Amino acid sequence: MHEIRFAEGYEKRAIKFFKKHRDLWDKYKKTIELLQANLTHPSLRVHKLQGKMHPYSSVSINMQYRIIIDFIVVDEVIVLIDIGSHDEVY
Repeated sequence: MHEIRFAEGYEKRAIKFFKKHRDLWDKYKKTIELLQANLTHPSLRVHKLQGKMHPYSSVSINMQYRIIIDFIVVDEVIVLIDIGSHDEVY
C-alpha cells in the first residue's frame, strides 16, 4: 500500500476546493483509497503531464476534476500537490 503525503499548501487548496464542490467529497475519498491500494487502477486514469508540469502526473476524480501528484517510488510515497479542474490546477 502506498503512503499518501500532502505537499505544502495542498490541504489549504483542498479545503477551498471542497467548499465549492462538496458533492465530490465521497468520490475524492474513493479516489484516494484506490490510489493507495492500486496505482494502476483504470478508473484513476493516471497519466504523466506535459509542458511545465512534466515532472508530475494526474489522477482523475471524475472527468472534470483531477489531483496533481508526484511519485516517490522508492519509498512507495505519493505526494498530493494540487486539486481542481484541468483549467485551474497548479
